[in-house]
Amino acid sequence: MEFKAKLLDDKMIDRSMTRLAHEIIEKNKGIEHLVLIGIKSRGVPLAKRLASKIMQIEGSTLPVGQLDITLYRDDLSLKSYEPDVKGLEVDFEINDKIVILVDDVIYTGRTVRAAMDAIIDYGRPSAIQLAVLVDRGHRELPIRPDYVGKNVPTSSKEIVKVKLEEVDEISEVSIYQK
Repeated sequence: MEFKAKLLDDKMIDRSMTRLAHEIIEKNKGIEHLVLIGIKSRGVPLAKRLASKIMQIEGSTLPVGQLDITLYRDDLSLKSYEPDVKGLEVDFEINDKIVILVDDVIYTGRTVRAAMDAIIDYGRPSAIQLAVLVDRGHRELPIRPDYVGKNVPTSSKEIVKVKLEEVDEISEVSIYQK
């Protein structure tokens, strides 16, 4: 992989998260029926960051869960490793709640579709919304995020790499050429 450009630094990611928090609050007219579920691995720290931003704005905490969709992926046969099946980790009710799925990058939409399948297998939310840090296009399924930190037009020969301090000891979004 060849480095092409840095798209977001730590401050830009933080500003995007603040904006996403405000958009979520505004669209849902508050946070009363909201829960956040981060898609592993980098969607989880992003969901926690969103919850923290919303706490600063609203003064109330939102429940945050995590989802490992490896079990639900339809492209496992393309993978050369054994799946690590953990499923959904929540300690709160999702029935009749607005579930906001949080992920770092949306590309084909397959991960999000798998995540929605997992949520529906677990309960009956009143709605499922999607918040992503980066939308790079190239959807294969009719799925679109409700909240986007940054739209990045890419070619299929490029890779968008998100690094977060909680996982990678640095926060940045970069683009690489395959």
